[in-house]
Amino acid sequence: MRYVVNPTMKGAYIHPEVYGNFSEHLGRCIYDGVYVGENSKIPNVNGMRTDIVEALRRMKLPVLRWPGGCFADEYHWRDGIGPKESRKKMINTHWGGVVEDNSFGTHEFFELCRQIGCQPYVNGNVGSGTVQEMQEWVEYMNSPAISPMANLRRENGQDEPWGLKYFAVGNENWGCGGHMTAAHYADEYRRYATYVRNYTKDPVYKIACGPGQHPYYAWTQTLMEQAGDLMNGLSLHYYTVPNADWRHKGSATDFTVDEYYRTLAKAHFIERLIHESGSVMDLYDPECKVGLIVDEWGTWFDVEPGTNPGFLFQQSTMRDALVAGISLNIFNKAARRVHMANIAQLINVLQAVILTDGDRMLLTPTYHVFEMFKEHQGAHLVESAIAAPSFAREDVIPGPAPRRGTPASYQTPYVTESASVAEDGSITVTIANLSADTAAPIEMRLDAVSAKLSEARILTGDIHDKNEFDTPDAVRPKDFDGVRVEATAAGTEVTYTLPACSVAVLRFEA
Repeated sequence: MRYVVNPTMKGAYIHPEVYGNFSEHLGRCIYDGVYVGENSKIPNVNGMRTDIVEALRRMKLPVLRWPGGCFADEYHWRDGIGPKESRKKMINTHWGGVVEDNSFGTHEFFELCRQIGCQPYVNGNVGSGTVQEMQEWVEYMNSPAISPMANLRRENGQDEPWGLKYFAVGNENWGCGGHMTAAHYADEYRRYATYVRNYTKDPVYKIACGPGQHPYYAWTQTLMEQAGDLMNGLSLHYYTVPNADWRHKGSATDFTVDEYYRTLAKAHFIERLIHESGSVMDLYDPECKVGLIVDEWGTWFDVEPGTNPGFLFQQSTMRDALVAGISLNIFNKAARRVHMANIAQLINVLQAVILTDGDRMLLTPTYHVFEMFKEHQGAHLVESAIAAPSFAREDVIPGPAPRRGTPASYQTPYVTESASVAEDGSITVTIANLSADTAAPIEMRLDAVSAKLSEARILTGDIHDKNEFDTPDAVRPKDFDGVRVEATAAGTEVTYTLPACSVAVLRFEA
């Protein structure tokens, strides 16, 4: 199939934050995940697992969202500061009914982000919190002045403010964050956001709660109409769930080829959600000053047998890697509107990039896709198009089937791609073959440029392949042999064959 990339046609800036992640007080994401405590025998720095921090630095993690999720709207930040032995304990009513001892709080989160080298993204409590509580938390994190909250921060060992940039006013307030109507939340957002103060010349990037799993564009329209002038970003949550019945979502590892294709089609459906959400936002914000923030996305399957159902622990296979490849290529293509995205979640929860078992750790196939795509961060999207065949599914579009005629079907291309050019002129191409059993010969042209191949790697395998603790490197990127490059009068011709179920990265020096 023919694939044309035009590196001279620079488009939107790809915000590094599109490659972000999400860490909630859920299952073993924080505790026994990234945070083991200062006294753990597992190597750590200030309680943060050294091996995990190093892996996230290699992945070039740009931004991390915390403390939720649904947990955010029952989290009271004062419970997580001060001496750990005196911090208030609570029951995590959303996730597993376990005791939350608040030993990981504001200071620990900023320490984690410091070690990783990523931007913190904090989610405030609207559902059960107060305006005063939110105002004081932002003051605690950002104020350099002599003030009650800044002084309290200093008493707790942090003299300088952290300078938080990203702050969300509530989470899923149409659901677990209070079951509000759009109009009610818009009023609440305006009130709460007013008191999210800017304490320095660098303003806080305020993110409003957007719509949920299904295409509910009335929510987006109401928020943009009534509160768009007070926000910098509007969130969108979308989970890829194979089965329509969320009580039986399907297994993460034991699935049929039909379920494989249904999962990938549902993952690709986010392209339509982004396009249609963006069209609504364009009515009020044609210059795209308000970013679409996809701060929860990824696969959601049944938990692994024998694990706590409230911990949402699932394995990760090559199917998940393809979902990651599809999604990141779509986010790149939508760079004009999508300014951040955060996969759910970081460690041991849902489509995690890392899994742990005691002192053992493994990188999932999803991790490797993020690491392969990292050079897109901070580059500019370039024009690209591929003539790829597609497959149709009738069980992808949410909601009831039409009353008349055949059910609506959704077309998903077998090959997805995106390309970017960095400031130094280097070109990054990421491409995925979704077919479970058929290789894809590619004839690619880098239009009007002479380029030299500098990197070619591929992640491939059977659709069920996964990494386990006894075989942690069963799925990992390898050199992509067989890529042929030839200079022509029209540009650079590149030919290669993508194996079935594969994700590849090609980098060129122009």
